[in-house]
Amino acid sequence: MKLRNILKLLALMADEIIVGILLFAVLPRMGVGIPLWAGLLVIAVLLAKDFLIAPFVLGGGVDRRPETGPEGLVGRMALVVEDLSPEGVVKLDGELWKAECLNGSARRGELVRITSVKGTKVLVECRE
Repeated sequence: MKLRNILKLLALMADEIIVGILLFAVLPRMGVGIPLWAGLLVIAVLLAKDFLIAPFVLGGGVDRRPETGPEGLVGRMALVVEDLSPEGVVKLDGELWKAECLNGSARRGELVRITSVKGTKVLVECRE
């Protein structure tokens, strides 16, 4: 696990740590008795909340592949609308893109995989 994710997890668990200290250290010294089962129940509910939220907090950020912009196109499939020999046009999500086929040529109606983006042109490879 990366240090950044560990720090995110610790920040996410800060409320459990604070509540635990309050329930089991501070309140008893002030003369307020909290039953052990009640304190553990509160901590369990807070932990359950963290387990529901953690995938969203830890799954994002710099570790996640971009879903928009040119980098989000790499690896996707596009439909050839103008023969690629080696240059032509492909359609992806209803948009037309200039394309260049890196491994030969592709005929109209074939599916190609986008390998990179170069300016306003996508570089593609024929499906094997």
